Parts: sequence; structure tokens; C-alpha cells
Amino acid sequence: MRIVGMAALLIAAPASAQGLNAEQADAIVKGCAAHARAKGQGHAIAVVDLGGHPVAMWRMDGNAFGMMDFSLEKARAVAAWGFATSGMEEAAKGTPGFADAPHVVTVPGGIPVFSADGRTRLGGVGASGEAPADDAACAAAGIAAAGLQSERAR
Repeated sequence: MRIVGMAALLIAAPASAQGLNAEQADAIVKGCAAHARAKGQGHAIAVVDLGGHPVAMWRMDGNAFGMMDFSLEKARAVAAWGFATSGMEEAAKGTPGFADAPHVVTVPGGIPVFSADGRTRLGGVGASGEAPADDAACAAAGIAAAGLQSERAR
């Protein structure tokens, strides 16, 4: 009986209460793309939920083969580990075996997505196709444009 009650609560709960929704993911992609256009750049952008499932993806003009796959891997790495890919290189150096763990990407451009209040991790964003620092800046700009946070509230 309890399981049925819990299932009913989950079904009745709004999508935003369960995690990253399509509207938020769309806003992230559009915010990242606007940031990139303003800088004369083009990125492949992937937004995933906590399970690493794609919610929104967009390949801007000018990206080479493989950039979309790389942005998706960055987003999935962040969803799996909960911290930016820019920190994974240092983590790999300091933690034996981490570099060989699943979903580890040691190139900047993957940023976690947290709720507007910074308390709930929702998923990850990956951007690829430009210099790693520009990829990371694009992802962060997209998250901010959606009214969400790229860091956990302290």
C-alpha cells in the first residue's frame, strides 16, 4: 500500500520537483549559444539529468565531427561525479584509480547544474568545440541564463 501511495505522489509531483526539466535544459542551451555567438564562437552543447540522460542537445555551426559526443561525455561526467570537469584532472592526480573510473573527463567544459537556490543538484552541462576555458564559460553562462546555479550553495 505504501508503494502505491509513493508512486501517486511522484506522478502528481511537478517535473521540476523531480529534476532537470526540458524547459530548463532548453534555456541552458539557448543561454550558452547566446554567450558563444557574442564571442564569435560555436559549441556543441549537451544538457543531461542526474542519470546522464540527454535532456537537450544543440550543435552550433562550425563544429567538427566528434564535438557533440565530447560535450555529452563532459555533461555525463559531471552528472556522475557532481563537480566540474576542470577539477577532474587534479582529482585524477591525487586519487589513485580515479583517472580510470567510469565517466571521468579531465578537460574543462563540464559544469554541474544546481537548482536556483543551489541546494539540489539537477544534472550537468557539457560544451565542446572551442578552447576548454571557453567551453566551461559557455556552459556556466547557459546555466546562469536559465536562472540556475553552477555551484552548490554553501
